[in-house]
Amino acid sequence: MPADLKPAAPVQLRHGSNAGQPQTRRDGLLKVTGRATYAADNHLEGMLYAVTAVSRIARGRVTSLDVDAAKAHAAVVEVLTPENCPRLAHDPDVKMPYFGFRIEVLQNDNVRYVNQPIALVIAETLEAAIEGAALLNPQYAEEPARTGLDNGEHFAAAAVGVGGPPRTAHGDIDRGFAAAKHVTEADYVTPAQYHNAMEPHAVVAQWDGDHLTLDMPNQALVLSCAGYAAYFGIPRENVLIRSPFLGGGFGSKAIINGPQILAIIAARMMKRPVKLALSRSQMYGPVGHRGQTWQKLRIGTDADGRLTALQHSTISATSSFDEFLESASNASLPLYDSPAIVSEHVGVRLDIGTPGPMRAPGEASGSAALEAAIDVAADACGMDPLEFRLKNYAETEPGTGRPFSSKALRECYTKGAKTFGWAARPLKPRQMRDDNGLLVGWGVGTAVFHCPHFPTAARATLRADGTALIETAGADMGQGAWTALAQIGAEALGLDPSKVEISIGVSSLPDGGVAGGSGHTASAGMSLHSAGKDAISQLTDIAVADPESPLFGAGNIGVVARDGRLYRSDDDNRGESYANILARAGRADVVGTAKAMRDPAIAEKHALFSHGAVFAEVKVDPDLGQVRVTRMVGAFAAGRIINPQLVRSQYFGGMIWGISFALLEEAITDKRTGRIMNADFAEYHVPVNADVPSLEAILIPESDPYLPLGVKGVGEIGITGTVGAIANAIWHATGVRARRFPIRIEDLVGGLLSVDVP
Repeated sequence: MPADLKPAAPVQLRHGSNAGQPQTRRDGLLKVTGRATYAADNHLEGMLYAVTAVSRIARGRVTSLDVDAAKAHAAVVEVLTPENCPRLAHDPDVKMPYFGFRIEVLQNDNVRYVNQPIALVIAETLEAAIEGAALLNPQYAEEPARTGLDNGEHFAAAAVGVGGPPRTAHGDIDRGFAAAKHVTEADYVTPAQYHNAMEPHAVVAQWDGDHLTLDMPNQALVLSCAGYAAYFGIPRENVLIRSPFLGGGFGSKAIINGPQILAIIAARMMKRPVKLALSRSQMYGPVGHRGQTWQKLRIGTDADGRLTALQHSTISATSSFDEFLESASNASLPLYDSPAIVSEHVGVRLDIGTPGPMRAPGEASGSAALEAAIDVAADACGMDPLEFRLKNYAETEPGTGRPFSSKALRECYTKGAKTFGWAARPLKPRQMRDDNGLLVGWGVGTAVFHCPHFPTAARATLRADGTALIETAGADMGQGAWTALAQIGAEALGLDPSKVEISIGVSSLPDGGVAGGSGHTASAGMSLHSAGKDAISQLTDIAVADPESPLFGAGNIGVVARDGRLYRSDDDNRGESYANILARAGRADVVGTAKAMRDPAIAEKHALFSHGAVFAEVKVDPDLGQVRVTRMVGAFAAGRIINPQLVRSQYFGGMIWGISFALLEEAITDKRTGRIMNADFAEYHVPVNADVPSLEAILIPESDPYLPLGVKGVGEIGITGTVGAIANAIWHATGVRARRFPIRIEDLVGGLLSVDVP
């Protein structure tokens, strides 16, 4: 860690731009110069290193560990096993509320999945800890692994996602299908996908009496403090988490996991700081992933191409010992106007680590299947896929009839189609080739994502020198919170953002909520905006009560804050700087505070979603079946945009993830052993630069009067329309409907040979 960045102090950044303007990332310079401090960059005096030894079987028991061999290593200090690992104050098999999962922390010798921690080696050096773990030579009593639908345990789910109902039904589904002229059915399989953020999970834990300090990547700082406190039986205020920078998160870093708890146990036992960082292969198991799904869609349409019924059924994989089910079928609830809709889920227990939230949980898997199936229904009606979507456009939320707080999806379709050139698309497949003889296809997918909101708090301090400090325990995992939140705070304070300092990433600050669900900017931004307004209100009270101020007596008229000055609302020539007001009052500062939560009545009365449309072009080799995505245009409507530059980056990231989902990304499991065969970056394929085509993201203006600040989320919506758009483009190029993701060459080659060329 560079000497000028001290791990004990909150990181504070300066500079900015007005809300709504493209602003370069405040943290960008620190990152590109290597001065941004990530968790594993912290090296504390007297620090030990911990490495987890992990199971190589999926189910059974550990019968022996050669602890003596490991401890014989000169630099190994201790080995934790179920025999000597302390018990926790909170039972790790009892789930905590909200984002709570059952975890494995050496409380017994049972093995539930491959890569489960079965011991922890603590050493003076990282190399010694790794070598000590290798010397343990575990022996097992192995049981057959349950790895798929054929041998997994099926069960009726109590909930899907984070507490959602497993079944939702609107209208009479049987009547809807009976009234249909066309009924189409399609089955889809989506794979297990594993979190592979550039920064693996890591923690540096240190105790001072019963006070615990954690340097770690974390998406939910204050919420996590309560969890760690419960596990170790200490007050929540005794836990401090420092997380100024995260090298990606995607949902996994909002959740407490077993290896982190083991490192904290080790630090308490050894009375020395302990660092633990998972290896890349160890990320495949204990820190969550996107669970596999098996989906079936049944769609009924009348003679005019209007939906009469939509049934979406999903089997979602989860672990043998916990429940987190991809809520894939719920993707069919908010989009298309059908008098009857059924969304239903069941679970299947496998010997795997528990799945968890992973970018657009539920919606990514569900929309991939839905958007592909919608194209099948459009084809059955002889309709253009975009025309079919517009024909079934929902003016109000399907099923509930609630009005949308705002919805500019028509504009997304229109602008996206025009930019892409959709009007030139032939209806039938296999009609287009490029100059090299490659088949060309065009596809469309609708994007949608809900707009959650988390309770947050913030503090804004106006200082006598005319600058300000805004504070909230927010998290920036690359989405741009350092920058966007500063822009919101500067706007509320009426200051040039270069005069506004922002502090986030430390749990001792006011609660910044959860950086997840595409809700962080809206949630933390609301409290920052309110705290800024509170500070301005206090400053106004001082000025209008001061006979020496040009604002004296302007309380009834009103005051406007702008460019570091307060002005009478009826006279732009009568104003005074913040610095002068505070100086005359003998004040060093005024401090505004706020707690913010969206009015629950808004969500009760309105449907809250961001929308978009993604258009994709693919080229397919007619002989080899090789697929390249060559062009994509996405048009998105997501309320008020705080920083267009950051938003485009998020849309691009989502669309690139869609390429990964559609064509590349998959954890391959050995069905005999339950081992993931490609648990590394070499064989777990994600897009590289050569896989990414020309991308264009169009920001559709949208005003939402019902949401705080008018802000919706942008982080996850980009993936939701992209996967289906690519699958549909492949059909348009080849005439072959892929039913599993990622779409493989072998899925296409047989069909390519059997489809008649027009």
